[in-house]
Amino acid sequence: MSTATSASLNGDVISMEIGEDYADIRASVRRVCADFPDEYWSRKDEAEAYPTEFINALTGAGFLAALIPEEYGGTGLPLRAAAVIMEEICAAGCHAAAGHAQMYIMGTILRHGSDEQKRRYLPGIAAGKLRLQAFGVTEPTTGSDTTQIKTRATRSADGYVLNGQKVWTSRAEHSDLMLVLARTTPANEVAKRIDGISTFLIDIHACLGKGLEIRPIKAMVNHHATEVFFDNLHIPANALVGAEGKGFRYILDGMNAERMITAAEALGSTRWFLRAATQYANDRVVFGRPIGANQGIQFPLAQAHIQSEAADMMIRRATALFESGKPCGAEANMARYLAAEGLWNAAEACMQTHGGFGFAREYHIERKWREARLARIAPISTNLILANIAQHTLGLPRSY
Repeated sequence: MSTATSASLNGDVISMEIGEDYADIRASVRRVCADFPDEYWSRKDEAEAYPTEFINALTGAGFLAALIPEEYGGTGLPLRAAAVIMEEICAAGCHAAAGHAQMYIMGTILRHGSDEQKRRYLPGIAAGKLRLQAFGVTEPTTGSDTTQIKTRATRSADGYVLNGQKVWTSRAEHSDLMLVLARTTPANEVAKRIDGISTFLIDIHACLGKGLEIRPIKAMVNHHATEVFFDNLHIPANALVGAEGKGFRYILDGMNAERMITAAEALGSTRWFLRAATQYANDRVVFGRPIGANQGIQFPLAQAHIQSEAADMMIRRATALFESGKPCGAEANMARYLAAEGLWNAAEACMQTHGGFGFAREYHIERKWREARLARIAPISTNLILANIAQHTLGLPRSY
């Protein structure tokens, strides 16, 4: 059951649901996830394999088309509904990151893509015939300093020529389309650092072997990370999303959505850890009583629960602002920070509660614990979130 509440922000009033909103969607997601138990994810993790069956099931149920308008074959739901879907996937112990980019990348296409791009790609994505799961932004020498990317797109007679390298581009091997950020004007020739950057939507299969190369990265977690190389890759003019040189502004919508979506995932995973730890703490008897009776077990779990509730409310506030078209960058960052910190504390508390058994793969704690550690680094470092809030919300001097 959910109820509505209103919050005032600088004179504006937004409305958001509290409690279990989108109950039907939550129940439907749980039914899909029930077919993919912990053992399925352990097999995928050990084989470093992509969960194709799971992604197909999500697509078949219409969940990955949640943000696509009905006229293109989607369900046209708001971002809050997409966040709920990702939250429930992770709360069930499943791996939402295998399909989440299709949620947060979508905003860039929907808000700034041409009518031709929408007609060409969105129906196929909604039907599961195309995957839009790769986002080429991060580079080896620039990291989170996106305005200093080195990948260049230079004009040609019939389009652009792309040169450069991206790193930590997840799912590029399992996607049909990739959203790529590249400089079309050198950084030393623009008035603002964010100018001269453009966004392109490229067809991966049409480009492979013709100047596009994808190499997998072996990593601690099975997130299907890759390096992507562009070597005189010719792309058509209609690959450009929106206006040339405005791409950084376009992806800000996607980045805010990404913060909210991944915060919801962290919230779901936190609840998975708390459920697993609570059950074990109640069942495990040492020195004649359940270990859950010990405050050394209780307090970290209670703290993580409190943090998760705070994260939940900030996620709801951020998505409500996003959907009303109001500025939401600070809220998106705060939601992400609260959720990432709460998740890590829950993961640590769950591991500590299980003791030595937490390291045993049959309990699935260690696999989820590894995934939880990533939340404090990607898609945004918690340190960068703190720096952003310090500067833009508190008015402190720029530190980076």
